[in-house]
Amino acid sequence: MVDLIAELTGSVGSIGYGLAAIGPGIGIGIIFGNGVQAIARQPEAYGVIRQNMLLGFALAEALALLGFVAPFVFGT
Repeated sequence: MVDLIAELTGSVGSIGYGLAAIGPGIGIGIIFGNGVQAIARQPEAYGVIRQNMLLGFALAEALALLGFVAPFVFGT
């Protein structure tokens, strides 16, 4: 049993990142889904909605990339 635990510790960071990437993925889907719906309801506000939609996407994607890089920087 101890050997099995020793083998799993090497890939725990990868598994953790994979699970953590689900959150930003869902967030990006919600951002673009609601953005398209808002543009369909109010086409004259396209510029403002698109700008806010892209800003939200960039922030959510930055969280995902930060979660990807952090294990390499702070890993053991």
